[in-house]
Amino acid sequence: MGFRESKNFSLSSISSEIQNFWSKNDIFSKSFNKENSSDFIFYEGPPSANGRPGIHHVMARTIKDAFCRYKTLKGYNVKRKAGWDTHGLPVELGVEKELGISKDDIGDKISISEYNNACKKAVMKYTSEWESLTNKMGYWIDLSDPYVTYKPKYMETVWWLIKSISKKGLLYKGYTVQPYSPAAGSGLSSHELNQPGAYKQISDTSVIAQFKCVEDDASAKFNSLYPFYFLAWTTTPWTLPSNTALTVGAKIEYSFIKTFNQYTKEKTTVVIASSLIEKVFAKNFFNVQHEDELDKYKESDSKIPFYVITSCKGINIENLRYERVWDESPLPIDNPENAFRVIVGDFVTTEDGTGIVHTAPTFGADDYKAAKSATPEVPPLQVLDSNGNKIPLVDLKGKFIDGIGMISGKYVKNEYYAEEEIPEKSVDVEIAIRLKEKNLAFKVEKYSHSYPHCWRTDKPVLYYPMESWFIKVSELTERMFNLNKKINWKPISTGEGRFGNWLKSANDWNLSRSRFWGVPLPIWVNEENSEYKIVGSVEELVNEINISIKKGYMKSNPFANFEIGNMSEDNYNNIDLHKDVVDEIILSSKNGLPMKREKDIIDVWFESGSMPYAQIHYPFENKNLIDQKTNFPADFIAEGVDQTRGWFYTLHAISSLVFNSISYKNVVSNGLVLDKNGQKMSKRLGNAVDPFDMIDKYSADAVRWYMISNSNPWDNLKFDEEGVAEVNRKFFGTLENIYSFFSLYANIDGFEYKEDHIDVKKRPELDRWIISELNSLIRQVDSDLGNYDLTPATRNINDFVQEKLSNWYVRLSRRRFWKGEYNDDKISAYQTLYECLITISKLISPIAPFYSEHIFQSINMVSKREDFNSVHLSNFPDSIPQLIDSKLENKINQIRNICSLALSIRKKEKIKVRQPLNKIIIPVKNNDERNEIENAKSQILSEINVKSIEFLDNKDSLLVKELKPNFKLLGPRYGKVINAVAQEIKKLSNKEIERLESEGQLPLLVEGEEVLISTNDVEINYKDIEGLSVASDGKQTIALDLNLDDKLIEEGITREIVNRIQNIRKNQGFDVTDKIEINIKKTPKLEQALKSNLEYIKGETLAIKLYFSENLDEGEIIEFDNIKTAITINKV
Repeated sequence: MGFRESKNFSLSSISSEIQNFWSKNDIFSKSFNKENSSDFIFYEGPPSANGRPGIHHVMARTIKDAFCRYKTLKGYNVKRKAGWDTHGLPVELGVEKELGISKDDIGDKISISEYNNACKKAVMKYTSEWESLTNKMGYWIDLSDPYVTYKPKYMETVWWLIKSISKKGLLYKGYTVQPYSPAAGSGLSSHELNQPGAYKQISDTSVIAQFKCVEDDASAKFNSLYPFYFLAWTTTPWTLPSNTALTVGAKIEYSFIKTFNQYTKEKTTVVIASSLIEKVFAKNFFNVQHEDELDKYKESDSKIPFYVITSCKGINIENLRYERVWDESPLPIDNPENAFRVIVGDFVTTEDGTGIVHTAPTFGADDYKAAKSATPEVPPLQVLDSNGNKIPLVDLKGKFIDGIGMISGKYVKNEYYAEEEIPEKSVDVEIAIRLKEKNLAFKVEKYSHSYPHCWRTDKPVLYYPMESWFIKVSELTERMFNLNKKINWKPISTGEGRFGNWLKSANDWNLSRSRFWGVPLPIWVNEENSEYKIVGSVEELVNEINISIKKGYMKSNPFANFEIGNMSEDNYNNIDLHKDVVDEIILSSKNGLPMKREKDIIDVWFESGSMPYAQIHYPFENKNLIDQKTNFPADFIAEGVDQTRGWFYTLHAISSLVFNSISYKNVVSNGLVLDKNGQKMSKRLGNAVDPFDMIDKYSADAVRWYMISNSNPWDNLKFDEEGVAEVNRKFFGTLENIYSFFSLYANIDGFEYKEDHIDVKKRPELDRWIISELNSLIRQVDSDLGNYDLTPATRNINDFVQEKLSNWYVRLSRRRFWKGEYNDDKISAYQTLYECLITISKLISPIAPFYSEHIFQSINMVSKREDFNSVHLSNFPDSIPQLIDSKLENKINQIRNICSLALSIRKKEKIKVRQPLNKIIIPVKNNDERNEIENAKSQILSEINVKSIEFLDNKDSLLVKELKPNFKLLGPRYGKVINAVAQEIKKLSNKEIERLESEGQLPLLVEGEEVLISTNDVEINYKDIEGLSVASDGKQTIALDLNLDDKLIEEGITREIVNRIQNIRKNQGFDVTDKIEINIKKTPKLEQALKSNLEYIKGETLAIKLYFSENLDEGEIIEFDNIKTAITINKV
């Protein structure tokens, strides 16, 4: 049986064949069930199956798969349990859209039970697409037993974690102003608010409002200045009706300024931070030195005068009272007498605004704290709803309540309206106009700033007063920060920077979500809120229900069919822990009072961060896997950079809080996948790339290899389809050509590696070199992958395959394969190329799992030298130090460099490689270098097609440099003396130019003044000597003699004809061993050239005879270099 020969190379077809092979032989399962092997722990970040997979998922999954496959080759058992993220806002919003309802309809038009059932069905909507992508891209993950976050076992572990955190005294209920998404109908945690892209640059209407000071006993010392107004700036005018305080800095200096309102033209006195006068009074204002100069102002004047009267510290205006700017707002229901006054706060700055902060405690976290800290406390502006509950002036939909004038019932942000209902003027604009009319707006303008948006709905976020359950993360920030130092982050800048900085200032974690589909908070509370009960298991809940039944609060136990202690799936399928079920459960307090569950569900990010424990139903099952650190922490995880403040954070936070441990040792954070122009992909823009289309068109291997080799995973990737096509063509095409070449001639000669292994030391130099390079590559790739660096590994493999193996070794060895006897030299060539191919199949297998298997199977099924029936069950190759010859590598690589420079000259001068040249001229430093090049003389002459080598002792005699001034850079700097500078630059000698290159800059004396030029200021070129063309890369310099005589020209014609004949042989399907006859249409120039080189033609083309015909009307028409002829060939 010979080696498999490929006729129609298709990576996609290969992938399909290999997928069938893996399935038929259960290769994946065998890969993690090896005997006497250690475990390598990997955690899968669960995708949500209610959305389709995108091209960015291919990137993330390739990274995961590559390192897991690498560790498998290194001898580990790498189990990969799949998972599905099934709860959360994306699912709910999708269901609401599908059912045509809003959050408010749940419990009214549709029951919570019906709604949750709809969510349960919807969450697995695209499961088949995810599984299809998983298979198509070769991502090995165990889909047979995934963890599913909506299942009771998973939810029970989440409850246990909540109770564990509570036992540590880290759980509390608090009333705070927190991020809230009206579009989603739920509060947001700080890490959700800091997801990439959550903050968007927007343009809002900003207002500097005028708050009129009340004249009373407190303001008596300023009576001479009365009436005056405090100026406060806001970018959220919709919060002005809820204002109850103005906050100043105690030590900040404030000025009283007389001027005119630019809208009403009324004379007014305003108060502002002194350091901000110039900023606020820019454009339309000008300063006057005397107060009487104000009298000269006329309403028609384009500029308004202002006069600074006096100043004082912020502490001096504390507790001054002012009039409300929106008189249609009601008074606060609590202690209204303490509202509408100036207070002091340490958060006030003079970087922007006026130095006086408009304070609405219901809609700002800093505002709320400042109001609470004031003595007496400043009340928030709240009213009572129809049920007697305190509410702010804006409801949970982001809409003003009724009873506050013209803004009643309007949304505070236009983005909350349905698209067809968006008003021409936003509430902000309406409020600004009203304030202008009432002489209460000093300045109104558009202001561009960064504003938080909901990461799921893409709508603006509000800060809203809410009661929620929190985890005291702030008490453990130092411990979390120190634990993070034990984690190997790729890139390290993410771990130390973005993630580390986040940990240092982490806020308490808001757990509560006012939604329906998720893990319910396992907290029951009595009516007075004086007693809480936190349930940490189903067993505990069953027992508590039984107590409640005895007390008469429950008639029956909804979990009566649940058998305590029975961990079977069937038993757990008897229960449901979702909101619609547990909300009906009433427990009994210690005092025998009824307790109802807190209505909120748990932040879905807490669920995902619970997966190390919940996926194995810890601590109810598999307790030893966590406690004995068998399955914890993970050795490796990987996800997108957006998870830095998402899954990466919640994993770390929960493991720190509950186990005082890290939850992962190594993490790779990949960047975004953008379109080829660097734009974010979206269906709306029409630039989204379908991963299925890419894989079907180019294959999974090509897409995977492209994404990994193009840029480091943590950098943003500009996805370009042409790049995938190039990888397909250049890398995999080259590798397939090498294999096809090997299999073709191995089958002709009957090589199956059954001969004795030829010791590498006894092989020819070229074989020893490529084996040395191969072992150096193994060492480097092993080091890169061991350090979680994929990109350098792929690039090194790329270079080896395309440049060293294909362009050098195979090309220079070609004659050894298809000419001569089957002797040790030929066997050595076969063994060497075989060893390269089988090794490369293993090195590329983590990233290109299909084609690597194809190569491995194609080779090993004949040689049977490997005891593994899959490359993915084999061992990662060992680098053998004794086979690495650095001196030989340097020598050959210098020769390759010489040839590369020579070929670059040919390209520049447009001289084909098939056209022989007379000589190459090479400067050498010493005899050793001369001898090394001399020993490789035949390789160099053959590779670049020259007749001889001439050595020079000094490169200076050959390499003459010249500088061209960069006038675009130099002109603006040197102006009138630029021509003199340019002349001095052109005079520089070779040694001076080399000094400029080595030091980066060089001083020149120009018209008596010293001028410093850098390498950026000039363009360095090499002068060509007549008849020669020079090339240099800094380390090596060469020149080619470009003079052509008749003999060289004739040989060039001959080589061109030989190439055309070989192409005709191939196109007509001749076997490589077939003998032929050649008939060529006669032309004088052609006949003379071919007759002079007749034996060469016959030898190269396996021709028995060559004829010249006067009239040849058939055959292949050939045209080149002003020669036109026709050729026919026939098999003999």
